[in-house]
Amino acid sequence: MAEERVRRRLAAILAADVVGYSRLMQQDETGTLTTFKARRRNVIEPLISRYEGRIFNVAGDGVLAEFASAVDAVQCAIELQIAMTDAATAAPAEPGITLRVGVNLGDVIVEGSDLYGDGVNIAARLEGIAAPGDVLISGTVHDNVKNKIGAGFQDLGSRSLKNIAEPMRVYRVDGTPRASVADSTMVADKRSIAVLPFTNLSGDSEQEYFADGITEDIITELSRFHSLLVISRNSSFAFKGRAVRVQEVARELGVAYVVEGSVRKASSRVRVTCQLIGVVTGTHIWAEHYDRDLDNLFMIQDEITGSIVASIAPQLLSAEIRRAVTKRESDLDAWDRIVKARWYLGKFARDANVAAQDLLAEVIAHEPGNAQAYSTLALAHMSALIWSWSDAGDAIANAAQSAQRALTLDGTDAAAHVVLGLTLAFARRYDDAIESIARALALNPNLADAHGCLGVVHGMCGNYEPCVASVERACRLSPYDTGRALWLAGKGIGAFIAGLYDEVVINAGLILSEFPTYATAYRQRAAALAALGRLDDARKDMAVLLQLLPGLSISQLRVRVPLKDPEAMGRWLSALRLAGLPE
Repeated sequence: MAEERVRRRLAAILAADVVGYSRLMQQDETGTLTTFKARRRNVIEPLISRYEGRIFNVAGDGVLAEFASAVDAVQCAIELQIAMTDAATAAPAEPGITLRVGVNLGDVIVEGSDLYGDGVNIAARLEGIAAPGDVLISGTVHDNVKNKIGAGFQDLGSRSLKNIAEPMRVYRVDGTPRASVADSTMVADKRSIAVLPFTNLSGDSEQEYFADGITEDIITELSRFHSLLVISRNSSFAFKGRAVRVQEVARELGVAYVVEGSVRKASSRVRVTCQLIGVVTGTHIWAEHYDRDLDNLFMIQDEITGSIVASIAPQLLSAEIRRAVTKRESDLDAWDRIVKARWYLGKFARDANVAAQDLLAEVIAHEPGNAQAYSTLALAHMSALIWSWSDAGDAIANAAQSAQRALTLDGTDAAAHVVLGLTLAFARRYDDAIESIARALALNPNLADAHGCLGVVHGMCGNYEPCVASVERACRLSPYDTGRALWLAGKGIGAFIAGLYDEVVINAGLILSEFPTYATAYRQRAAALAALGRLDDARKDMAVLLQLLPGLSISQLRVRVPLKDPEAMGRWLSALRLAGLPE
């Protein structure tokens, strides 16, 4: 029996989708869905029909349409962008629906009412690299329509399109109303970030895929941080190959931060550079380069991605904190209050802890569904426990309640799982604590605080090697994090339990070089010095500790510091007695 012949035909394909659809749905799911359905019914479908086109595929946020004429397809695309802009202007209260459009002329495979093949794929790829409000066309379309419609064309040169073997000549159609995501969705959020496609500087097509892969992975991994609003891959890749200023990117995508980078291959090595830019201030917040041997390209990609992401997230948060603390109290919004509260917690002072809790209470009063406010409040209660500023039972109960509330509001918030794990450890539920932090790492393996707090729990349990591994991983991920004081203190108590008293002294000195008022470091060094027989030095540290924490006693620490092994607890308290801590 003869094999059935594949049916083919030549067709002009129009691909259109909504810019920032996922973010619009997050902001107003019902309104976005209702508005887009109305635009499709009242604008998109009638225009396609008027130009004798046929919609053959409808996605949640876009359409694919077939035309017998390339001229009709391009005319329809231009009018479509104008009509969508008019519709948005006429209804400013509705979610702004902005389109990107790509048009290609090529051979397609026919299966029933659907179409497949490169003819369709190229149109979709053109749409994917278009800016908001743009119509991009292939060179084939341009050759067929350039003298037949009244629009002008901007030659964008040859572009490499994903999964398309050969570079394509691409043109932008003039005369469509340029739009921006910021106009059509939201004003730039202070914590929003876009990752631009990394530039391939090597002239090697294999490195093009490597550069795109790094960009896509960074976008995916940054999206795990719930404190960041990350622009989707489709929106970021609209700028691939375009010479644009970061201010233009920020305006079109509605972001406050931009990540950009490059990839260069030389012989058997590859260099990846990356920088984080604060668009509002125009400052370079962070920059780094990575040189690697090309033994395993994909392993290198994973390693570099992890390093970049782990640096960007805390650096961006630090920039946000610096910005928030300089604002007047009357100008602070919910996000500013949360990041300013974190700044207060990093001061390790009772009055600063109270100020942090007050700011978080203000956020919760106005936004009772703000999960980040609750998880940060849980951290404030834990800090009050560690510093003996509140009753141990009350602090643990309040921290647990706040962390559980955060997870009820958002069970995928890795940071909330971390603080709950820390709370469970101080409640002496060690296995549950490790399980909770493991959930955080499953949600976000690049979260430094999760690695650091896991090290703290291992330290309390006397698991010294896992403790060191976790703390060192956290410090590599976020070398300037104020959480380092707690993480290193976890390593210190682990070293004490292991009998490595010299290590405790060295570790405490490292903590105090960065955090000179961190009481736990004085306490740990006093105990270690006493255990080493250096009682004069131990009593000097104890005097400083009691100045920082007047009234501290052995009986308090027996309740507040949850060492798992009774023998280790007894040895530690005996050393503190020798150093001069009262009963």
